[in-house]
This record gives sequence, structure tokens and C-alpha cells, in this order.
Amino acid sequence: MLFHLRSRTAHELWLVIVDASASTRRHRALTDAKGLLAQLFDDAYRQRARMALLTASGQSPKWQVQGLKAAKGLVGWLDSLGAGGGTPLVAALTEAGDWLAARRKRYPAEQQRLLVITDGRLKEIGGLPMLDCPGLLVDIERGPIKLGRAQALALGLQLEYRHIDQL
Repeated sequence: MLFHLRSRTAHELWLVIVDASASTRRHRALTDAKGLLAQLFDDAYRQRARMALLTASGQSPKWQVQGLKAAKGLVGWLDSLGAGGGTPLVAALTEAGDWLAARRKRYPAEQQRLLVITDGRLKEIGGLPMLDCPGLLVDIERGPIKLGRAQALALGLQLEYRHIDQL
């Protein structure tokens, strides 16, 4: 045989959705999330996973990376990540669900994983999409008054729930 596959295992895709709305600036929530993301990017790079990265802030979600091999360049993006504006998280989740479904058709053997980082401070948690992807929601809500909506959001999305302090 002339060519050997480097690996016979299916590739992994890690889709990360980051809530970077104004509320995540409070009590260093986004700063803590950046530390978690830096570790995640490093792990993805070492495991040769593919990354997709979607931020939810301002008026609409914005793709940063879509299905590329994890690279050291993500750390530069992370340094420049700021918070502000509204929370288009439900729009980001819907867009991510459509993107994952299309990608599943194109790469049926790929193992998809989802990570949602949010403080859960949404006006409404209705109309959540079915993502059909295993994952984790990390709650970054901080401060003396906690609304606790991230746990309900995780339940609605059928994702595992963890507060960032538990990681």
C-alpha cells in the first residue's frame, strides 16, 4: 500500500459558543471564561481536533472559526475578545444547530461536541433548537444576585451543566 492513513479514528469537531454580552463583564465572568477557553484551545490543538467558534454579542452571532484544525492563532483572538451589547444566544444556538446538521451530512463519521459558555442572562429561554449534539454548558454567572437561568438553559438544550467554579 502506497499511502497510510495517519489515523483511522474519526475526527472530532468541537463547537464552542461564547456568550460575550455586556452582562458577562460583571464580576470577571468573561475573564474566567477566557482562562477556560485558553485551556480548551490548547487541548484541541494537542488532540488535533477541529474547532468551530461562534460568539453571541451585540445584535447577532458571529462565526470566528468554522471547522478548522485548532491552531495557536486562537489565543490571539481570545486576547482581543471583549464583551458588550445584547445576548443573541438563542440565535447563535439556532445557527449552530443548522451548521452542525449540515456538517453531519458532509462528514457523517465526525464526532461532534458542543460547549456553551454563558451567564444565562437571557430575557427569554423559549424557542430553543434541538442540537442533536452531546455537550456541556458552563455557567459563568457571578455576583451576589444570581438568576440561575443557565441551569434551565442547559436542561432545555439537553446539555450537561457545570458552573465554572466546578471545573
